[in-house]
Amino acid sequence: MDRRKQIIHNWIESLYPTEKFSLEPASSDASFRRYFRLFINHTGHADGLIVMDAPPESEEITVFCRLARRFLKLGINVPHILHTHKVQGFVLMTDLGSRHYLDSLNDNTVERLYGDALGALVTLQTGTFDDPTFLPPYSAQRLRQEMDLFREWYLSTHLGLEITAEENKTMDEAWQLLIESALEQPQLWVHRDFHSRNLMVTDIHNPGVLDFQDAVTGPITYDLVSLLKDCYIEWPKERIEDWALGYHDLALQSGLLEKEDEQQFLRWFHRMGIQRHLKVAGIFARLSHRDGKNLYLNDIPLTLRYLLSALQDDPDLDRLYQLVAAKIPQ
Repeated sequence: MDRRKQIIHNWIESLYPTEKFSLEPASSDASFRRYFRLFINHTGHADGLIVMDAPPESEEITVFCRLARRFLKLGINVPHILHTHKVQGFVLMTDLGSRHYLDSLNDNTVERLYGDALGALVTLQTGTFDDPTFLPPYSAQRLRQEMDLFREWYLSTHLGLEITAEENKTMDEAWQLLIESALEQPQLWVHRDFHSRNLMVTDIHNPGVLDFQDAVTGPITYDLVSLLKDCYIEWPKERIEDWALGYHDLALQSGLLEKEDEQQFLRWFHRMGIQRHLKVAGIFARLSHRDGKNLYLNDIPLTLRYLLSALQDDPDLDRLYQLVAAKIPQ
């Protein structure tokens, strides 16, 4: 048993001193966090609990717990926090199961599953009206830093390319256009990773929502892009746009959008996708080269297909399209 797992074992023993229990690996993610499934005899937790292990030198649990409690109160199906150990970085919480959206999405289930997810997204976004300052803003600086990951980690580090001054200028100008598009949208609560690996299929109050600790107040289309242009599953463009426009109507009905303008909304949506996929391609490259998590390289091709498709359809970003299309492996 590794050292931190032994400390977790001792902590659980202190919480349930008279019970027998077992710890089994549940999952890890792109950060330094990892998760264990905890089974305790005679406590009524037949489906187990989850222990999050967030090493304090790399992660922190305060924000996660704060958001979990707030989102649960709002009506989002997030884990219920039972116990925390702030010094060690442990959280004991309820288990939302092991059925990820990614494993369950197909032509027969997608309408129902995405319908549930869009309903949860609207619930999350309407929380903005109760407390607009609860989450930090998705600032222009943060949006730019995220896109710069593509330049630094994907083009320079992963592909080993030298970026010319003219190419840097092209990217800088495109970044500015994308930032302006993001900031002119209604600014609402944003999960930031609202996709099929963070959504769980649950029998009650579907979906279960995970990995929300990076939430911010930002563009209305950001989580919609994460869900519909998911880096782990691909759908036809026409179907994606139909879903996006269905959400557009739902947002109007819920007061999240004030003006009906489908073309503007789709432009926001696709440009938000460009920003996100630039960021994600850079993050996947960084996970491989910096953190040794090479499996994420398998998800870069789909990310780039989404990126190129959106760029190709946007005349104002043609120079960036030409640059990216020339640089990436065919």
